[in-house]
This record gives sequence, C-alpha cells and structure tokens, in this order.
Amino acid sequence: MVTLPGKTDMRKMLSREELDHNVACIKKQIERFISFEGENAAIIVNNADWLLDLKFVDFVREIGSLFSVNRMLAAECYKQRMETGLTFFEMSYMLMQSYDFLYLYNKYGCKLQMGGNDQWSNIIGGVELIRKIGKDDSYGLTFKLLTTKEGKKMGKTEKGALWLDPNKTSPYEFYQYWRNIEDSSVETVFNMLTFLPTTKIKELSSYQDEKINESKKILAYEITKLVHGEEEAKKAEEASNALFSGQGSLENMPTVKVENNNISILDAILLTGMAPSKGQARTLINQGRYFFK
Repeated sequence: MVTLPGKTDMRKMLSREELDHNVACIKKQIERFISFEGENAAIIVNNADWLLDLKFVDFVREIGSLFSVNRMLAAECYKQRMETGLTFFEMSYMLMQSYDFLYLYNKYGCKLQMGGNDQWSNIIGGVELIRKIGKDDSYGLTFKLLTTKEGKKMGKTEKGALWLDPNKTSPYEFYQYWRNIEDSSVETVFNMLTFLPTTKIKELSSYQDEKINESKKILAYEITKLVHGEEEAKKAEEASNALFSGQGSLENMPTVKVENNNISILDAILLTGMAPSKGQARTLINQGRYFFK
C-alpha cells in the first residue's frame, strides 16, 4: 500500500467521478514502474469503494474510539495546521488513512504501508489500529522526501506540482525542471531517482561551476527516460540543446501564443509560466537560461 505525501493546504473535495478518473490516471502513470498483469500482478484499488459507504456513528464508535485526540494533536502533521485552522474533516484524515490500512490488511493481506516521511504519523496510526484488533504483523516504512535547500518539497512551484502526467507537465518541462535544480541537490537527486553507479554519481556530483551543468543534463535525461521513456527523453534533450546552445530541433519544445504584440519580455515570461516572478525571470535571463530572437 503506497500513500502519497500529504499536503499543507486544504484538501480539495472531489466527486466520485473525479476520484475514479484520478485512479485511472494514476494507474496509467505507474504502469511504467510496476506491472498489473501476469504472475504476481500489482493491484490498484480506490478507497472510495469502502470509505463512501461508511456510516458515521458506526465508524466513530468502532474506529474513532481507538484513537486518542491528545496523541493525534501531538503529531507533526496536525501541529503545522493548528496555527492556520484545523477542520474536523482534516482531523479525521488520520482515522480514514488508518482504516484504509486495516481494510487492505483484512481483504488483501497487506502488511506493509509505505509513504513519504511526512506521512509517518498517519502510517503509524494504521499500524497501531491493526495491533489494537489483536494483530502484530503490520509495518510501516517511510522514505526521504526530495526537498530544496530551504527544506521545501521539490516539485512544488508557483505553477503547481511537477506532474508525472505528460498532459500536465510535458516531457520537455519535466526535463527542464531537473536540468535547473540547485547545484547542491544534484547528488541527492542522482542517488534517489536514478540507477547510475554510485562511483559515477560521485564523479558527476563533484563538478563545479559551469561543469555541473553537464551533470544536470545527464540527470535530467536519466529521470525523464525513467518516467516518459527514452524516446521522449531524447526529444526533450534535443529541444533543450536547440534552445540553449543552438544545436538540435525546437520541434518538441512547448509553445505559447501571445496575442499582445506590445508585451514586455518579462511579462511574456510570467504569462507563459516560465518563471513565477519578474525578479526570477531577470535572474534566469542574466544566467543565460533564456534567449530571445
């Protein structure tokens, strides 16, 4: 059972149709990494199938009575929300996620729940819930999240998340994201998201100044190849080379049509979403990240 990392903003309420659509899209995205066919095939399920039919009184009596509000409020995921406001729905999220683990444990024999380390409290909630019903063979496993040097989750920008879905984040934009990460994050990202030998990673991560950009190109290509396939990775690489070094084809680079002929360069960059602010746009231009003709 894989739990996606939590959010710091209010969770959007979705209709059943939206939930089903999201599950189908998620399955399509992860088919590149795991198989849903053949021997030992993976199973993808939608927790709406069991959560939407729960009766409130029955749920709080049978499940809610096993949770301590004092202990829940001590969890980091709730501490962060206490200052901005914590709704009852948000408060109950740990109960629902814990119940998910219990349901999958009973129905499919699922004994391990994995997720980002920001999900530790919710995962432990599920483990303890299963143990409270008399079972002691459930476990939780968390893994390190990718963060910037400021400690913010990577992939979160003014534009929104970095999506695996090519319809939300094109392979070119995906490639460019990793091509432009901070120098200090190169080794961490290589280790977490590629299968290159550690000796090669050490070498690529040791480069300084302009040479580190060559390492970032390799990094961007390797991650894009894993997520979108080698063909799309080559197209993204070629488009990037054409844009920034004048070599290759621009055919696969996303384009935006601007109707206003009098718009400034900085406003055009903001309009296309290439930078979240004029200040950052100026910095990127000065660094040679953008050129215009």
